[in-house]
Amino acid sequence: MDGIPPDELADFARWRERVRGTNISEKTLLATDYLNHFNEIVMLIEMIPDMPDMLEECRIWQPKSYAEHFRDSGFSDKELAIEAYGHVPSKFLRPFEDTIAQAHQVIAHTLERIGTDIDSGDPDKLRMDCQTSVAMIHRIIQVANGIIHGTAHVMEQGEIDLYLQNG
Repeated sequence: MDGIPPDELADFARWRERVRGTNISEKTLLATDYLNHFNEIVMLIEMIPDMPDMLEECRIWQPKSYAEHFRDSGFSDKELAIEAYGHVPSKFLRPFEDTIAQAHQVIAHTLERIGTDIDSGDPDKLRMDCQTSVAMIHRIIQVANGIIHGTAHVMEQGEIDLYLQNG
């Protein structure tokens, strides 16, 4: 409850009770299942150095909002997850949404960079760029996972910008 604005406390306490016993974090009202959406694209990117045609599969992947992911998922408490999202305290919601925006930005840049690598015909550069990109996306997923579990730390935008400029 530390750092939660007073005007959000009562609502947060009610929602903590509602999500108790589910796969939704009582600490934040967020669910890690959302991160599966990002794990899908990571797995596809990891395949590209050995199967460059997987880039087309990657391009089919589209960012999904939290609610879109749960609407399309088989998550047992998906309706509760969607509803609870509207009650996530700002202490967690802002950094979570910022982190997800960073993930979307990095993934879009990655797909563009990988497409250029494939067109240039340099398999070593393709492999290196895929590995570097996957490592960056994994870091962002770890940050998002931490936020979901109650740690409000985010990656510095400067770190993301540096990655984007070096590609």
